[in-house]
Amino acid sequence: MDHPATDLLEHELRPAHGRPRGALVLLHGRGTDQFDLFGLLDALDPERRLVGVTPRAPLALPPGGFHWYVSRAVGRPDRDTFHQTFARLTQWLDALPGALGVPWSRTVLGGFSMGAVMSYAAGLGDGRPAPAGILALSGFIPTVEGFDLDLRQREGFPVAIGHGTEDPVIPVEFGRDARRRLEGAGADVLYRESPMFHGVDPVFVGVLQGWIVDVLPSE
Repeated sequence: MDHPATDLLEHELRPAHGRPRGALVLLHGRGTDQFDLFGLLDALDPERRLVGVTPRAPLALPPGGFHWYVSRAVGRPDRDTFHQTFARLTQWLDALPGALGVPWSRTVLGGFSMGAVMSYAAGLGDGRPAPAGILALSGFIPTVEGFDLDLRQREGFPVAIGHGTEDPVIPVEFGRDARRRLEGAGADVLYRESPMFHGVDPVFVGVLQGWIVDVLPSE
């Protein structure tokens, strides 16, 4: 991508077939990298209507792989590393429209686990512009000192949430809490619980194919 700020994060790019109708950005989970969700781009957008991008988290931490923040307690990311990464991620995201030629209003932002947490933060943080929609798989809305959400004027804002009922890493109650808070703010929430552990439900992926097409504004 031809923009200096996009060098802030290593990333993989999957071009669209022809002129992209929009963009799909997926943030990976704890301890993996930019290749972990790259295959999910085709699963969510098999016709390649969208340009897809998967960035790599900036922190290399034990026990290995890359992380968006230091994880000490579920629901409450480490303050210092969260803010450090949030600033870097949002600067990178803000450069995407110029680099891809796709406006932010036509970009779906999503992720799995820790990546879902950062998607909520970057899409709902105070002062942040709204993407076309947020896709949160097995994550939570973060509580961090010095970080504020903006849940005002979210009437009809599209959010898709998927969570496993047997998830031992991020319990399903966090998905239910996100649903409750977002619906209370007026968001249009597609919510699915699956009888599985910490992972991505392939059945829900099929549902999300249509959801992604529906949330993009008409051209």
